[in-house]
Amino acid sequence: MTAFTALVVVTLRGLLGRRRILLMALLAVLPILVGLLIRLGGGRSDAPEILDTLVIRTVLPLIALVIGTATIGSEIEDGTAVYLLAKPIARWRIAFAKLGVAAGLTAALTVPPIVVTGLLVAGFGGESLATAFGFALAAIAGGTAYAVAFAALGVVTTRALVVGLGYTLLWEGVLAGLLDGTRFLSIRQGTLGVAAALTGDDVGVDVLEPVVSVLILVVVVVGGYLLTTRALSRFQVRSAD
Repeated sequence: MTAFTALVVVTLRGLLGRRRILLMALLAVLPILVGLLIRLGGGRSDAPEILDTLVIRTVLPLIALVIGTATIGSEIEDGTAVYLLAKPIARWRIAFAKLGVAAGLTAALTVPPIVVTGLLVAGFGGESLATAFGFALAAIAGGTAYAVAFAALGVVTTRALVVGLGYTLLWEGVLAGLLDGTRFLSIRQGTLGVAAALTGDDVGVDVLEPVVSVLILVVVVVGGYLLTTRALSRFQVRSAD
């Protein structure tokens, strides 16, 4: 087993072994339950707006927040990070492995609910399939950006959950809807822009252009990765730890 593979396995074990992952799995099931209720009621034609409200606006950022902040931040808090950082492994490799696991686990928990919920809400026709899978692909891109950003927060501050919740609830939930200029600093807006471009659906908001949306997500991912790598490189392994 290579060092990189070992990092991935250890990170997965650490995340999956925590009770919070079970809670996130239960959270991921909620959109499916709502979609089932809508299907029993005859279905609806506004699947894009429902997917935005149920998943993109709520479930996706919350799951990414919990997973992202725990990926490295929990190891720093409980002191186990020093054993990893004391090994002769390049910090960029550690960051890449950790962030990759955070993004992958976020996608694994959010993509199935999006597809199932979309099909339950709008039916199983070709248009519904396009909407469900378009939103799923957008969620992979947006979830990666969220996970990387929140994982970087977990490295630079011990209050990553609070800061992440503030960003999700206040910035994206309030300011981005009131001030047009703040939309360019919103991962959710970038995710919706990608979803609208992939599906051609009206998602109920004035979405950003596809190029701008992709650029926002790329900047967040690259910036979060560089910030994480730099923070890990500056991390001091003290003998007292």
